[in-house]
Amino acid sequence: MEQVFSFISENIRFIYLLVLMVFLGIEVISHVPSVLHTPLMSGANAIHGVVIVGAIIVMGRAEPDNYLALSLGFISVILGTLNVVGGFVVTDRMLEMFKKKKK
Repeated sequence: MEQVFSFISENIRFIYLLVLMVFLGIEVISHVPSVLHTPLMSGANAIHGVVIVGAIIVMGRAEPDNYLALSLGFISVILGTLNVVGGFVVTDRMLEMFKKKKK
């Protein structure tokens, strides 16, 4: 328990920054019109491809016998890929709605 308190006291500025970012993010997202919500979220999902790069770096630097790092990196690559592909699918579906239908 003492380690937890020392961690909190050493990183109190980062904790305040995290809480501020959460409130700011909620405030910004709540004021986005519903028309723009889908393109905003699909773009954010595509930007989250950075998770894939970070996971690949973690897996590349992990020792061969560190199964925790390798499995977490692998799971991160899979989930990050699903997030990016999902963002592009949503964007494609949204753009299809604005195309003129052929007769």
